[in-house]
Amino acid sequence: MGSDSSCNRREVLGALAGASLAALPAAAAASERSDMIYRTFGRTGIRVSAIGLGGSHVGTPADENDGIRIVRTAIDRGITFMDNCWDYNGGKSEVVMGKALRDGYREKVFLMTKFDGRTKASAARQIDESLQRLQTDHIDLMQFHENIRLEDPDRFFAAGGPLEALEEARQAGKIRFIGFTGHKDPIVHLRMLEMAAEHKFHFDSCQMPLNVLDAHFRSFENNVVPKLVEQGIAVLGMKPLAEGEIPRSGLVSATECLHYALSLPTTVVINGCESMERLEQALEAARTFKPLTEAQLSGLRAKTKQVAATGRLERFKTSDVFDGTAKNPQWMG
Repeated sequence: MGSDSSCNRREVLGALAGASLAALPAAAAASERSDMIYRTFGRTGIRVSAIGLGGSHVGTPADENDGIRIVRTAIDRGITFMDNCWDYNGGKSEVVMGKALRDGYREKVFLMTKFDGRTKASAARQIDESLQRLQTDHIDLMQFHENIRLEDPDRFFAAGGPLEALEEARQAGKIRFIGFTGHKDPIVHLRMLEMAAEHKFHFDSCQMPLNVLDAHFRSFENNVVPKLVEQGIAVLGMKPLAEGEIPRSGLVSATECLHYALSLPTTVVINGCESMERLEQALEAARTFKPLTEAQLSGLRAKTKQVAATGRLERFKTSDVFDGTAKNPQWMG
């Protein structure tokens, strides 16, 4: 994978992807709202909303029409970044979002989803299934999901691995950009970045937990974010409320959590909204946002230092509760 021919092929594909997206920044700018924040997605020049709609939660309402309403309301109110994953709610999340993106809504968003396959064949199959569920001919950003084991980067770059499927999908116009995610330990993210450098491969995005607890325990903010900024990789923050554990603690409000994550060098802060109330909360946080000063950021970190020290409120780091690929190894192929 590290040969000169492979590197040249990746550079050509990257250039083609960039050329095919040349018209998107202007289109996105035309639909921007004054009460939403927009930021540039890595090196692409594309503008996306700084609040992203989490895909897992839109598949949780018993009535899928409620999920469709959440997606469309989010878009109508200026959210353009859509998050999803091949495995969320057994595929229901992608199905609901696909239905929501009919009737002209697809053209208004930057659509991201993720896959779990650790082989070329399994990754290719999952990419095609996501395209079918989302009812689209292309996905703007496809991400390698759950980079949580030290061997996951090796699997990504291995011969016959998922990167080969991603490159073929990009060449075929099925996907445009490539990223990776993970919620466990910054060490694994750093290893992925190191291997990418060895293979002369540039990731377009990287997703990780970023919240007021993270700075004190296995910190992605301290260890990974600076490298992403340096390399021009879009920073996608997730779990800004730590699955609701932070506001439930009574130490920091949900709005403060979102303002904290938005004040970091994040491109997008992905927020799960399983109800209209949660969506309104995220929209209000965007409307009232003013970048926090370093003193304000430090103050919020100080409030949460004691509960953050053990990682007990960030269960996605300390338990297997959120490790879908660990519980379902067949997904990896």
